[in-house]
Amino acid sequence: MKISDITVLICDDSPLIRKKLSEILGKVGVGSIIYAEDGENAVSMYREHKPDLVFMDIVMPKKSGIDALGEIKEINPEARVVMASTVGTQKNLIKAIKAGAFEFLQKPIKEEDILKIINMMMKEH
Repeated sequence: MKISDITVLICDDSPLIRKKLSEILGKVGVGSIIYAEDGENAVSMYREHKPDLVFMDIVMPKKSGIDALGEIKEINPEARVVMASTVGTQKNLIKAIKAGAFEFLQKPIKEEDILKIINMMMKEH
């Protein structure tokens, strides 16, 4: 699998974060990027598109990222979901890991962190 074959779902209620992540992913050569603005939408987008990697904000309207992560893991136990958060990081980190997160990112998200995660995922394939 090449980076250009990867589909990534970005789920964040902030249009600015979605844009920034999208720019980083485009720069590293990710083939396809889809978006969700809340946890509810993330689950349905995951079900529909079966992306290779998901970047999920923890604090969102309608359904939290942790709840959405749990539902995505029910759909596909092998799903790679990277949780991102700024608030209450330690508590959220533990919840995210227990729910099956692939990795955890601290906001603001840096390009090198994204690259590291994509490389980790590629090695697994």
